[in-house]
Amino acid sequence: MTELHQAAAAGDSDLVEEIVKKNSCDPNQKDLDWNRKTPLHWAASKGQTEVVRILIENGARACLRTDNGWTPAHFAAESGKLAVLRLLHSLHAPVDKEDCSGDKPVRIAEIYGHEDCVRFLEKAEAESRSYRQKAKLNGLPLDDTDEEWEQEKKEVKKQVIKK
Repeated sequence: MTELHQAAAAGDSDLVEEIVKKNSCDPNQKDLDWNRKTPLHWAASKGQTEVVRILIENGARACLRTDNGWTPAHFAAESGKLAVLRLLHSLHAPVDKEDCSGDKPVRIAEIYGHEDCVRFLEKAEAESRSYRQKAKLNGLPLDDTDEEWEQEKKEVKKQVIKK
């Protein structure tokens, strides 16, 4: 776990800002000891809204996934962090991706009984789909896919098919 991971998890926005401004840590580094969580995953799970904002403004990709396919939105939904979900959605981060089990953040929020998050995510999912369609039609770039994770998923499928 890097210093940036630790600062993000602790909600130390001043230290996070200092680290990313100095470019001393990659905001997208996946911690192999913690299921490939990025600093953004940690901040989202802990409800550190200001840290989430700082990280994204400094290049953190909200589409990156852990080894089980969770995005920062999954972690915020699990913890019932509605403010983080609202921020992620306002920044056009993916809030409707399925994990390895086929669960979207809205399902995670349901499992953990976070009804306010469920209501928000039901609406946000439709808005996200609409935004992506409009962006595609207008040729706008989207950062909603973790290419590395998608490739690994394909490799696993190939291995299963070979067996």
